[in-house]
Amino acid sequence: MPIAWPWSGSVTFDGDPAVAPVAVAIMAKAPRAGEVKTRLCPPLSLADAAELYRRFLLDKIEQVRSLRTASLAIAYTPAEARVFFEEVAPGFVLVPQRGADLGDRLANSLGDLLDSGHRGALAIDSDTPTLPLGFLQQALDLVTTPEIDVVLGPTEDGGYYLIGLRTVHRELFEAMVWSTSQVLPETRLEKAASDGDVPRHTRRFLLELTR
Repeated sequence: MPIAWPWSGSVTFDGDPAVAPVAVAIMAKAPRAGEVKTRLCPPLSLADAAELYRRFLLDKIEQVRSLRTASLAIAYTPAEARVFFEEVAPGFVLVPQRGADLGDRLANSLGDLLDSGHRGALAIDSDTPTLPLGFLQQALDLVTTPEIDVVLGPTEDGGYYLIGLRTVHRELFEAMVWSTSQVLPETRLEKAASDGDVPRHTRRFLLELTR
């Protein structure tokens, strides 16, 4: 779809799309008190929780800078926080999140990056400070593998910290009860239903990313 809002950098490629970089987009919120990490309050104050999130976000920005072959992006919210993200992530493409819920925002952010010419796109969380860089590199390698449609990075609480695609499969993001233990199982079931068979590929993705 046409991109109707401003970008902080170019993500259009004039060359062969087969060799265009994979986009890695951090899904991020502005670290405002009362809007991030509120489940940690108490014991943390709202201000302390926001500061913790800010530090996690800065760590994640530095981590993904090590992915030398990727095109780096931040899908951010709210829209008026653009200046903050320009300051903390210079050189990153900035993509305003759009949509009514997390599923819409994920699908739209990934779709905009893919529509702009990337051969694959990953959306990752902003607050996993202990995640090994190697897991992100594995996902970069897997998302461009022809026989793999979706790459997932599972979390212990039943969600995922990463999803990677070459084509946006909207069914993976619709009618999902987010922030529950059912996100990962439901995503796997939706992928199986769209394939018309058991989630063979999805099992492979999860095995690859949890070794």
